[in-house]
Amino acid sequence: MILSRQVFNYQAKPLIEKVKIKVPFRYEAIFPNEGCFLYVMGSQASILSSEGTTAVNPKNGVLLKCGNYFVDWVHADNESVDVIAFHLDSKTLSKLYQQEIPQLIKDQIRGESITRLVNVTVIEKFIENLQFYFDNPMLVNEDVLELKIKELILLLLQSKNASTITELLFELFSPQTIHIKEVVAAHIYSDLSIAQLARLSGLSVSSFKKTFEKFYGQSPNNYLLNQRIKKSCELLETTSQSISQIAFATGFNDPAYFARLFKKRLSMTPSDYRLGKMS
Repeated sequence: MILSRQVFNYQAKPLIEKVKIKVPFRYEAIFPNEGCFLYVMGSQASILSSEGTTAVNPKNGVLLKCGNYFVDWVHADNESVDVIAFHLDSKTLSKLYQQEIPQLIKDQIRGESITRLVNVTVIEKFIENLQFYFDNPMLVNEDVLELKIKELILLLLQSKNASTITELLFELFSPQTIHIKEVVAAHIYSDLSIAQLARLSGLSVSSFKKTFEKFYGQSPNNYLLNQRIKKSCELLETTSQSISQIAFATGFNDPAYFARLFKKRLSMTPSDYRLGKMS
């Protein structure tokens, strides 16, 4: 649940925003034509992308390329957490840098969609200084916003992740095509719905299902259930994990539901299956 949001617009579009979130919460972030720099405050977050899941600790930043993401906040010492987002779209960056962007991306190399910046002190200080403007929004204008975005990018370029900024800028002008098989492989044991998998693939639900059946020869629900049950059998045979632990590890967020499906598919409970393999 979003408790509050402060947004600084640049040419009628959100550029920098601070969001207060009540946990637990899952937020869908859609960046089809923009990159985004997220700075997490107060609680660990998990970011689910087409390539997998990335954990981001408090006071860490993460740079996201064009694409669709889900951000999960599950555990927190406090009931709410703050997140600051910088929206880096191609039109804004083109205006800010004019002819500099093409030169910057000239020799780029494509990389992963998510890059973590762990405990970068200069970024932390930059975020602390930015708080002054959230406390005094009347002082914010487009000139200030331009300076802040340029300052952020300069700081990132001086970090160990300098090449990532170059890759991000390239993606803004040439967004990558996400393959459905990559999304499925990355999240086969995640508790994502078919609609959420479709989002990460950049497809509508109907297009996702049609493409899925073309690749796998069966419906998404049937394929994912079969693979998750197969994995749960493997864990029952080879580990001492509890039934609940195995349920969560294989994408079932309800152990009782997992047990019912398991029995329906194999005509025995998970516990009986484990006992049978041990005898």
